Amino acid sequence: MPEQTLRSVVDSESAFQKARQLMPGGVSSPVRAFKAVGGTPLFIREAEGCYIQDIDGNQYIDYVCSYGPMIVGHANERVVAALSKAIGRGTSFGAPTESETQLAQILVGALPGLEMVRFVNSGTEAAMSAIRLARAATGRDLVVKCIGCYHGHVDGLLVEAGSGALTLGTPSSPGIPKSITGNTLLAPFNDLEGARKLFEQHGKNIACFVVEPVAGNMGVVPPAAGYLQGLRDLCDQYGTLLLFDEVMTGFRVAWGGAQVRYGVLPDITCLGKVIGGGLPCAAYGGSRKIMELVSPAGPVYQAGTLSGNPLAMAGGIATLEVLQEGGCYEAMERRGAMLAEGLIDGAQSAGVPLALNRVGSMLTPFFTKTAHAVTNFAEATSSDTAAYATFFHAMLDNGVYLAPSQYEAMFVGTAHTDAVIEKTIKAAEKAFAAVRAAQER
Repeated sequence: MPEQTLRSVVDSESAFQKARQLMPGGVSSPVRAFKAVGGTPLFIREAEGCYIQDIDGNQYIDYVCSYGPMIVGHANERVVAALSKAIGRGTSFGAPTESETQLAQILVGALPGLEMVRFVNSGTEAAMSAIRLARAATGRDLVVKCIGCYHGHVDGLLVEAGSGALTLGTPSSPGIPKSITGNTLLAPFNDLEGARKLFEQHGKNIACFVVEPVAGNMGVVPPAAGYLQGLRDLCDQYGTLLLFDEVMTGFRVAWGGAQVRYGVLPDITCLGKVIGGGLPCAAYGGSRKIMELVSPAGPVYQAGTLSGNPLAMAGGIATLEVLQEGGCYEAMERRGAMLAEGLIDGAQSAGVPLALNRVGSMLTPFFTKTAHAVTNFAEATSSDTAAYATFFHAMLDNGVYLAPSQYEAMFVGTAHTDAVIEKTIKAAEKAFAAVRAAQER
């Protein structure tokens, strides 16, 4: 790709105008429209490694990474080779393939909470299906979710949600009957005492407690010490199933995900993003006893024509094979820490209040005056979103692409070298100076 030149967005602006005539807001997913940060969304032409290039010819270091999946870099040689081989055999059959079994074997071997899995096409599908399964397995109706956690645009879970719903200031959505959300209970993330009180009041009717073990959709918020184990104990006490939404954290924060990193096993796990290697793919799984309730083995119906798509299976297998090679997670951990330290130092030098949260290769700089790491939804949403918008655009001007929202993660992958991290830190120093100047005006 060519070196960065003076940034223009003329072609992206033209493309956005055309797109808005044909698609709501001009996009296929809300946060892409840049409404939270202002300006024109970039229309991407191509990507390679940790770099993306827009249709105006601007090149950026990419920390969005398609919101996590591109962990081994864009157009990774081994992933491309696997996809090229697969596409030559056909794109979809509506019938079983051995590649499904191969990817399932990798997942079951990596996650101690899995004995069987069912493939679907998106994290939303995985969460929706997993909750249906939990209700069937327990004979109960109520579901507990955490405020600020996002589990896809499922009707019953789009209540006090994170991700795009939080970014756009719409924590719930019209079109969802109260009779559906009436079965959803809310708990503050990282508040074990609050969860305990919910169980004391409703425990015998709670089918599952669904949680991102590391919150990633209000920005990155790690679990407090003992929080996940405390949820595990409560669920065991009340006969409730613990559901980990590892769509973002699975194979991202560790080989095997957050349940391996923190040593707490859920009853049901949702996976996505990384396991498809950049193609539409997700899964849910758990013990054999629970999963054999799913049709056709059992009575819980769930189906999908494109589930287990051979291209998605090939991309996922190739990506996970790359990650299995020694040193990948150690390198991402080290570079994630390197980037975090550089951002903290840059903010301090510029006199910009900043709290930075990191878990492995996921991190979020929060423009908040809290003196400690952000621990919950209330602290996350105290962030200065105008400061983030200034930082975002200054980073773009210096060749770094971040998520167009304060409430998302930055993702470091295997393609982000030490030199790339150092370049990012230098860009951030200029961006923090721009934030400081804007705050002084």
